[in-house]
Amino acid sequence: MSEHAQAQPADDHVVLGKLTSPYGVKGWLKVYSYTSPMDGILDYEAWVLRQGSRLTRARLLQGRRQGKGLVARLEGVDSREAAEAMAGAEILLPKAELPELDTDDYYWYQLEGLAVVTREGVALGRIDHLFETGANDVMVVKGAADERIEARERLLPFLPGDVVLEVDLEAGVMTVDWDPEF
Repeated sequence: MSEHAQAQPADDHVVLGKLTSPYGVKGWLKVYSYTSPMDGILDYEAWVLRQGSRLTRARLLQGRRQGKGLVARLEGVDSREAAEAMAGAEILLPKAELPELDTDDYYWYQLEGLAVVTREGVALGRIDHLFETGANDVMVVKGAADERIEARERLLPFLPGDVVLEVDLEAGVMTVDWDPEF
């Protein structure tokens, strides 16, 4: 693992998961993955780890499913004590290294922060975050009093062509078919 601080600011990265705790005595770590599928995080060999404001590069040597989760071994992390020092670190990847998506497919980080308006032009707020359910992804849209939008939270299903009518990343706006009273 390289101890040299990463030159790029953290906003050039996306969080893929985090190292949670040591696994065994040989330096393996438990990994909590935000990727879908869960083991997609293991497709990237070069990780950037963030502990507080410090960014370091780490090379993934091995990774696998273990029970209901994942475990990984990083270069230079060869003992339980070394793994304990890494526990809690977020796993980042430069956005430039993410695979290209098909048209009308989006990474969640691209949607977070978008203004959400109805087809009639009623502002509902901004996408705060998304979460996964069994049926579909859900957008948490929060209004803000300082934007003249009622300060309330709405849960909208991410259903392109049904609820989500248009996503304009350049303009920072998502148009939805949604009753503002809901």
